[in-house]
Amino acid sequence: MRAKLPVQEGTVERDGVKLHYEIYGNGTETIVFVPPWSIVHSRVYKGQVPYFAERFRCVTYDPRGNGKSDRPDDVAAYSLNNLVADLLAIMDATATGAAVLVGLSLGGMIISIIAAHHADRVRAAVLVGTSAVIGPSHPYMTTSHFQLKRTNFDEWGKYNEDYWLSDYPDFAAHFVGSIFCEPHSTKQIEDAVGWANETTGPILAKTVHARSIPPAFDVSEAMYRKIKCPVMMIHGDDDRIQPYARGRLVAELTGAEFTTIEGGGHNPLGRAPAKCNRLISEFLERKLSLPVRARPNLSRSKPRRALYLSSPIGLGHARRDIAVSRELRKLVPGLQIDWLAQDPVTRLLASSGETIHPLSGRLASETRHIEQESGEHELHAFQAIRRMDEILVANFMTFQDAVEEEQYDLVIADEAWDIDHYWHEHPELKRAPLVWFTDFVGFIPMPSGGQHEAFLTTDYNAEMIEHIERHPAVRDLAIFVGETADIAPMSFGKDLPSMREWVPKHFGFAGYVMGEHPQNFGGRSELRETLGYAADEKVCIVTVGGSGVGAHLIKRILQAWPTAKAKIPELRMIVVAGPRIDPVSLGAPVDVEVVAFVPDLDRHLAACDLALVQGGLTTCMELTAAGTPFIYFPLRNHFEQNFHVAHRLDRYQAGHRLEFANVSPEEISEAMVTALREPVRSKSVEANGAERAARMIAQLLQAS
Repeated sequence: MRAKLPVQEGTVERDGVKLHYEIYGNGTETIVFVPPWSIVHSRVYKGQVPYFAERFRCVTYDPRGNGKSDRPDDVAAYSLNNLVADLLAIMDATATGAAVLVGLSLGGMIISIIAAHHADRVRAAVLVGTSAVIGPSHPYMTTSHFQLKRTNFDEWGKYNEDYWLSDYPDFAAHFVGSIFCEPHSTKQIEDAVGWANETTGPILAKTVHARSIPPAFDVSEAMYRKIKCPVMMIHGDDDRIQPYARGRLVAELTGAEFTTIEGGGHNPLGRAPAKCNRLISEFLERKLSLPVRARPNLSRSKPRRALYLSSPIGLGHARRDIAVSRELRKLVPGLQIDWLAQDPVTRLLASSGETIHPLSGRLASETRHIEQESGEHELHAFQAIRRMDEILVANFMTFQDAVEEEQYDLVIADEAWDIDHYWHEHPELKRAPLVWFTDFVGFIPMPSGGQHEAFLTTDYNAEMIEHIERHPAVRDLAIFVGETADIAPMSFGKDLPSMREWVPKHFGFAGYVMGEHPQNFGGRSELRETLGYAADEKVCIVTVGGSGVGAHLIKRILQAWPTAKAKIPELRMIVVAGPRIDPVSLGAPVDVEVVAFVPDLDRHLAACDLALVQGGLTTCMELTAAGTPFIYFPLRNHFEQNFHVAHRLDRYQAGHRLEFANVSPEEISEAMVTALREPVRSKSVEANGAERAARMIAQLLQAS
């Protein structure tokens, strides 16, 4: 899912060539993101546009030869003259007079030409991994190398016209891999290879031949000396496409502010988006006095303040986080907690009287992304998280704005993966002590993903381990929601430690944390009476969490309802569809009650006679603690539900597992009857997890 959609799209036609553009945001100042070489298109700026569009009007466009723009056959169509004219045409068509121009690689050179020869159109220039015709070049990126007749196409021998015409996809994979030479760049490479394959070898070859067409303007060192607007440059010192020394020369000639990305490759905007966004923001504030970020509030005489982030993927996180916050306030009187959260978590927080940070409205919906990634009772959770990268960097930038504006004493992050990742990637961005919560550690490959998925999960786990070991101070406190026995007895991957060996060295253990332990609800008979359940009825609750992923499961269970009802006449079924499923869409029988949202669902789960649920940890553990029989259906290809949660439930000897793909309505109804008749033998669940977690956090807060 995109983190932000354009408010306007259009095309510009120049000499018969149509160029596609998009406009995001509606700020008074405009940033134009100039595309690099036609091997990719405007989506290369996906890590920047959603953030800057919150305060700027952002214009992007696809270069001729890729994306939604035309692919002309004439070599001359790809000349530098035309590329420069394209940018001016896009600016004219979008009513952009003068703008901030941001460009990667060839985009940086195009911007430099505009800044030198059309100075009135450029407010400031940001050049990243810029190309140029001055300074040193890599020998394998020359035109002569490209046209050389050869029989060996190993490595950079693939930068060759004949090879592009015979096996362009292999060249694209090699070239993109050279762009992202940094370790753990699998997602960036995957994206860019996909964009590269939206064009062809013959088209890209024309762009190289077009370099021999002399431009109608000076592009020598003298041109760079003419540039008078503020210039910032970002360049990786391991750039294998545009030499680092070339970038240094351009910076010297233009008087640019120059930032080196140590160990960085050719595209820091993609590989280090949070750092680059912050660099660009600070540059625009400093040079143009543009209000990119909210100003820090330094005048507030404040009590202790914490910013709490709760994962929206399942409302169980929010219930346990509210419980922790209540215990924490007992230990730290006067503590003010703001919640940076999104729907449906905000509904639960509002019903609990919590304070929601105003920047919450800027967050891109992770829940909607998960829904779009899901199939029929299927969610490939690992891949869904990988494909959520654009949303995560956008939400991280919103979070970063929040902590820089309010100066919090503490950040508490319950599986807010973006905060943990980017503060480890760039520890200099950290603004407050960090408490990290999670109830599982480690991605696990699903068998359907084969060796490639095993490689990817190992790579992601290795990056996480390296983060912690390289920057152990980023997490001031890491809390595992559970005990050591709840750690899955598995490895992080080939040549990596086992989870049970590594996790205890880096986490404290709070025991299981739930919103409120069922032992506090009072007697079961009294609870049922309070909730309106008759003593002579068997209450079955069906609940699938806060996202819309569970609609297929609900419908399958509803098919089982008539048979189950016939076998148990006193059975009453209540379906909690969740806030993101339209109850009407389920087509439930008239004798089944359907509700959208139940704020005290944990009490209903403790009072009912049977529950049918997905394999989410929180709901299953609430049922385990209550001693309520339940049937759970792990989502297909959901590594957490199929491995981490299943291991924990097995340890507690709780629940009856069914596989959605293989179970019929008749088998579900039979399982319901069996579960209602068999005694529950699950182990008891600890009751003081929230208090234990709060004590750990309070000690950190009081020490800081």
